Amino acid sequence: MTPPDLRAFLPTPRKSWADVSDADWNDWNWQLRNRPTTLRQIEARLQLSPTERLGITEAAVRKLAVAMPPYFFNLIDGADPACPIRRQVVPRQEEMDYAAHEMADPCGEDKDMVAPGLVHRYPDRVLFLVTDRCAAYCRYCTRSRIVSGVGEQELEVDFEEALAYLRGHPEVRDVLLSGGDPLLFSDAKLEALLRRLREIPHIEIVRLGSRVPIFLPQRITPALCAMLRQFHPLWINVHVNHPRELTAEVRDALGRLADAGIPMGNQSVLLKGVNDDAETLRILFQKLIRARVRPYYLYQCDLIQGTSHLRVPVARGIELMRELRGHTTGFAVPQYVVDGPGGGGKIPLNPDYVIARDGERLLLRNYEGELYEYIDKAEPSDRNGKPKPAPLHRHEELPVG
Repeated sequence: MTPPDLRAFLPTPRKSWADVSDADWNDWNWQLRNRPTTLRQIEARLQLSPTERLGITEAAVRKLAVAMPPYFFNLIDGADPACPIRRQVVPRQEEMDYAAHEMADPCGEDKDMVAPGLVHRYPDRVLFLVTDRCAAYCRYCTRSRIVSGVGEQELEVDFEEALAYLRGHPEVRDVLLSGGDPLLFSDAKLEALLRRLREIPHIEIVRLGSRVPIFLPQRITPALCAMLRQFHPLWINVHVNHPRELTAEVRDALGRLADAGIPMGNQSVLLKGVNDDAETLRILFQKLIRARVRPYYLYQCDLIQGTSHLRVPVARGIELMRELRGHTTGFAVPQYVVDGPGGGGKIPLNPDYVIARDGERLLLRNYEGELYEYIDKAEPSDRNGKPKPAPLHRHEELPVG
């Protein structure tokens, strides 16, 4: 039976930060300054397993740093080594085990970089990597090669060159700001960048990709929301993987963004031991809808070096989508996608609902597994010139092709 707390928007307890004043706790800058980032700081608050200790002393030093705001750190269940929050943000020794098919740049962004920090792959939109810092570091990060400051590669950003490129390419109508996390910029710095983007006539929409509303809901202040609403149409994609991340604080932060007129979508990553069961995903997606965020993508975990322990087989992902479709609100079901390794872009992965085709006859399977026949042709018109409707028949007895 599903624990009732997964559906509830619960406040986050202070735990070992119980003596901190409300003013400090609700100050996003205080949260950033007081992130545990070292073995000593983390071990003082969390009993680590041997593989986690090695992850912090090896992977967090050589590959991807560790950092968690106290607010998000408190979501970790210290008594549960398999805690789904813990698996996302606490390094493990397995991160240093690289499979032959894994890549440093699985999405092929470096080869499509047209200016430092600016990636132009799709015809009418670009990805603008504006910073290499995040509020916390996901252990499956697609850009672990360039974020956090400890990897082998450094992110170079040239705002003037990137803006000049955008001004010279009128086919670009959509700019996605990501990184790192653009909401770690100060209000003034982010406003200046958005204003310069809005001065380019052919840019129709700007999107922000951010995990800050989840990691650091204190950042979503009324002042930030008032600033952002100047630049509509502005969209924000957040990143939530487990229902426990949707706390009362996060719900309120997302509500402030929604009240500012900002449409929001969510991008989850399918992760082993975190959300690889249909009930967890269903609760997550329904809870997002209640927080006024539409589930947008469910990503197959990229082939990032050192993430085999978190990757779920594609066949299981497709089965999970089959278990969701029809069993909850239609727009609560995201599109399951994989990024084509090496730069192929997003490729949809769907259960096979078309069972067979025989000329004009299609055999379809619905969400309950029942079979239907659809005649795929234009019928002759009746005497008044109106086309006759195509029949739809139920065929539970038809064999599965």
